[in-house]
Amino acid sequence: MKLVWFRKDLRLNDNPALYQACLDGPCTAVYFVTPKQWAAHHIAPIQIDLMERALNHLSADLGTLGIPLHLIEVDDFNAIPERLLALCRTLKITCVYANSEVEINETERDSKVYSLLQHSKVPLQLYQADCLIDPGQVQTLQGEMFKVFTPFKNRCLKILRENINLQPYPAPQAQNSAVNNPQVLLPGAKKSSVAWPAGEAQVHQLLQQFLDSHVEDYHQQRDFPAMQATSQLGPCLALGMISVKQAVFYLLQAFPRLLDSSEGGPVVWLNELLWREFYRHLMVLNPALGKGANYNLSANNISWLNDPDDFTAWCEGKTGYPLVDAAMLQLKLTGWMHNRLRMVCASFLSKHLLIDWRWGERYFKEQLIDGDFASNNGGWQWAASTGCDAQPYFRIFNPSLQSKKFDPKGEFIRIYLQQRQKVSEKQLHQPIDPIVDHQFARQRALLAFSVLKAKG
Repeated sequence: MKLVWFRKDLRLNDNPALYQACLDGPCTAVYFVTPKQWAAHHIAPIQIDLMERALNHLSADLGTLGIPLHLIEVDDFNAIPERLLALCRTLKITCVYANSEVEINETERDSKVYSLLQHSKVPLQLYQADCLIDPGQVQTLQGEMFKVFTPFKNRCLKILRENINLQPYPAPQAQNSAVNNPQVLLPGAKKSSVAWPAGEAQVHQLLQQFLDSHVEDYHQQRDFPAMQATSQLGPCLALGMISVKQAVFYLLQAFPRLLDSSEGGPVVWLNELLWREFYRHLMVLNPALGKGANYNLSANNISWLNDPDDFTAWCEGKTGYPLVDAAMLQLKLTGWMHNRLRMVCASFLSKHLLIDWRWGERYFKEQLIDGDFASNNGGWQWAASTGCDAQPYFRIFNPSLQSKKFDPKGEFIRIYLQQRQKVSEKQLHQPIDPIVDHQFARQRALLAFSVLKAKG
């Protein structure tokens, strides 16, 4: 009997671990519920709710294939190796199949599992299903990881053109008559995620709708938060209800010449997927990033103010800057924030308020339905100018100008700031009782971040 261990890959299609296990013989599946680990990783209640719904879809889908799903609750990753070994002995498992993960706690867990199972002569077979290209395979001519995104992207495109088969793995064939798998009820606080798809079929409909209706205008509309112009696939990618390989495969089906194109909406969306790839490769090759380290070591010399009252005002959308406050309220109310606004809010926290980016990284993770450690970490370090190929330290977003440029009529602001409903467009973007003056904050940030002139 073979065992498939599901993690953040809650899908039947393009799941190499599941596909190979079913090829190799009858199999069963396991998912470990780890509430204390989720708390330690600051998983948002809305993401736990989405995870529960996705697991219920997966449980039913596996049942139709005749694959039993075992749900095992343990505190955290430390308890998994022994419990997994016990399950293998009970079920007489001869091999465990799983898809690898890039984060440091997850890789350390897998290393412990591998050692324990190997001692008992039960191999752990890991497959790469989280990235387009295996981390470590996109290198400079000197055999190193790229430190700048654009050449990384160009090398990825070259590899995709020449070497990579993007054809997704099909769902496995039914191996037995259908089984009744358990309903999943995850412990802990949850916040409704019903506005988001959780089943594999629904997720693919969402992708197809984006490709049919929005991707061609993506480069022109993606920065305007009042428009429904983004793919909305972030939560699905974060939990593995769809793979990045599937997203790119179907994108290329719709636009066959995309890899040789240099502009347009599909190109820009592919670039966004490659930024996700970039941050994952960095996480694997720089494990210290998973422990809160600055990528640029010179950033260790930044003198953060870390004022708790300023941080609370930022979290609650009470900074006095309309676009920042509307965005933070969007996050608090919906569990999601438009990507342009993530950059504005992250810049405001780290540069206007001189609050350590790690405070914001954690708060976003506690709120986001699409919380993803590598992307969240990469995005925050980009905004705070501490990361790999980050924005220059002297680039400091002016929230009022960002507001005028990307929400010119105030349509987004008025959704979340009821008190600004009747304010004229001319006055709408101006701060009211701001917690910090922009020009003062800018000069203060330039001084604090000048330590980054010396590259680390």
